[in-house]
Amino acid sequence: MTVDWSWMGDHTDELTSLTLSHLQAALTAVFFGLVISLPLAVVAHRVRPLRGFLLGLSNVLFTIPSIAIFVLLLPVSGLTRTTTVIGLTVYTLVVLLRNTVEGLDSVPAKTKEAAKAMGTRPLRTLLTVEFPLALPVIFAGVRIATVMSISLVSVATYIGDGGLGQLFTDGFQRDFPTPVIAGVVLTILLAVAADALLVALQYVLTPWRRRRA
Repeated sequence: MTVDWSWMGDHTDELTSLTLSHLQAALTAVFFGLVISLPLAVVAHRVRPLRGFLLGLSNVLFTIPSIAIFVLLLPVSGLTRTTTVIGLTVYTLVVLLRNTVEGLDSVPAKTKEAAKAMGTRPLRTLLTVEFPLALPVIFAGVRIATVMSISLVSVATYIGDGGLGQLFTDGFQRDFPTPVIAGVVLTILLAVAADALLVALQYVLTPWRRRRA
């Protein structure tokens, strides 16, 4: 299998555009996944009877094949980026929700009791004590969700919005491996770069772990 490097040079603008589109879809899904999962995780952590239901529901949604989700959304949002983002967001929920709940569970009870004894209100305790201490576990989920979303964007090619996945379709249809190879390599590079940036961001946001080390 050989690579036509001249094709690469002639399609630099297209590769750049598809890469940015791919990344935008993945990151948007992770953002909305966080917006949805954070409050749900707080509810699951505080209201134990709802914990099993919320985590179970996210697991059920995760079992739906990605193509099926996109197809089911077509009558609602059509062949648009919205369909892609909604589908990807559904898949991020199982990872983000579970990790956030586990992160909140990992906060020592004595720490929360100390904050309460100091007169800290529950909401402030959540924002300034529980969430910061849960960040490492939450970030682990964000990293997994981000890499997973980057890999799944290509599936949206079947509804006309697959970012780098369009290169796979183009290459297979023309029996021309260069676009396929370019799409695979760029997808891997995006996943590695995004994961590295999240590791760096976690390092910046958790200075107490550096001091402990």
